[in-house]
Amino acid sequence: MTATLPAGPSRSITIDSAVLHAGATPRLVIAGVGAAPATATLTGPRLVMVATVDAGDARWEVSFDLLVSRWHGTRLPPPSGSYRLELRDGADAVLPLLLTAQLPAEALLEGYFRATLRRTDAPDPGFALDLAAPLSDAERGSDRQAELERAYRSATPAPVDAVFFESFYGQSAACNPLAIDRALAVARPSIPRYWSVVDASIEVPPGSIAIIEGSAEWWRVRGSARLIVVNDWLRNRYRRRSFQTVLQTWHGTPLKKIALSRPGVGVRTVLATIRERSRWSILLAQNAHSARVFRTAYAFFGPIWQEGYPRDDTLIAGDAAAVRRRLGIADDVTVLLYAPTWRDDRPEHVDHLDVAAFTDALGPGYLTLIRGHSRTLRPGHDVLATNVLDVTGYPEVSDLFLAADALITDYSSVMFDFSVTGKPMFFFVPDLEHYKRQLRGFYFDLDAAAPGPIVQNADELVGLITDRDRVRARYADRYREWQERFNPRDDGDSAARVVARLLKRKVIG
Repeated sequence: MTATLPAGPSRSITIDSAVLHAGATPRLVIAGVGAAPATATLTGPRLVMVATVDAGDARWEVSFDLLVSRWHGTRLPPPSGSYRLELRDGADAVLPLLLTAQLPAEALLEGYFRATLRRTDAPDPGFALDLAAPLSDAERGSDRQAELERAYRSATPAPVDAVFFESFYGQSAACNPLAIDRALAVARPSIPRYWSVVDASIEVPPGSIAIIEGSAEWWRVRGSARLIVVNDWLRNRYRRRSFQTVLQTWHGTPLKKIALSRPGVGVRTVLATIRERSRWSILLAQNAHSARVFRTAYAFFGPIWQEGYPRDDTLIAGDAAAVRRRLGIADDVTVLLYAPTWRDDRPEHVDHLDVAAFTDALGPGYLTLIRGHSRTLRPGHDVLATNVLDVTGYPEVSDLFLAADALITDYSSVMFDFSVTGKPMFFFVPDLEHYKRQLRGFYFDLDAAAPGPIVQNADELVGLITDRDRVRARYADRYREWQERFNPRDDGDSAARVVARLLKRKVIG
């Protein structure tokens, strides 16, 4: 079969071979006849893979290394998703493709991914590589998952002295579970630590074991590990055994209303919330405010531990310079972290500020990091601008707090973590009334308590950012009161205290 994809002003280029190579470093090799492309890329929502181009007299070949290092970390498979091939000429124009190659069948590269090469259809015809989690034929698909779940629910496994960790539904190995993992590795290094991950692109802590969500091993460990540590809902597929303890760390002190406190909560949501909280054994709270909110918002009657937030331990003694080096930021640049929450009515929209224009207005010497909410990680697209670095896909937000000179947020719980640093905070809230009165509602009056200015205009924000010293002085008393209220236990030892309490209760170890 020969397909022309698509016609255009540039010369077309012929692809007559496309091969996936397994091995220690999986590769996609695409080759063709005639003049070679100048560049070749595979582009997904938050990752661009660049090929090496080998141009001969009559043939050319491009080779994509399918292990990537993001943020100068470990080389791992790309995140699951669709990656579109683009071949460009020396003038950076996209070349139309003439595809004569017989595309290989879907392939499982064990430990890496499932890969499918396919033609894409109109209105945007082309060529794509689809990557998915490396589940076996016995594990993938709704029927197989239903069989595994039935076996999981009916099994009577013996308890295993191990920990099952999950962060943001397996999209990262971060937040409070990561800090607890690190503290447990010090206190009880012999205890196996398993991390639930959506695919093999997630880097897990040294010494721990990654298990792919939905794999037979994933189901086995969920059913037998004595301790489960999560920071979000376990969802309906979890059944707690009598020997299991579920430590729900949650992922932030709430300003905006959550769970049963949200306006207009329906019966289905109430039932789902009650069912979910019944799976938890212990709940962590950063402070007394959180403890009160969680008690009512989740109708939770079990123990709530107020030990500060483990994820903020690094803010006391972390290495800000090392984080900047990893991000490629020079020492003399002023770094602003823009970290808005997600909107229920616009879940994929992140950049409410227009960070590129905003940073331009600040002038030279400024860089804005934009960090979307975890719910925007998979569906969203990076903001691309010379003075902006999109760090939504960066694994640990606490590192970004270290690297930043100031925070710009709106209603996100990052405000309660960033305040551990003592650095300036600015609240950009152009939709304040809508959010407060219609969308979510607040647990307290942000206007009266905020440890930094409330701003609804980007031009005003520019002026305040460039006069940070005066802002810091003006809000010093409020900032101190905020820390006393929300950060009384964020002293760098939260994770160690939590692990000590777990060991004392003989939950594990």
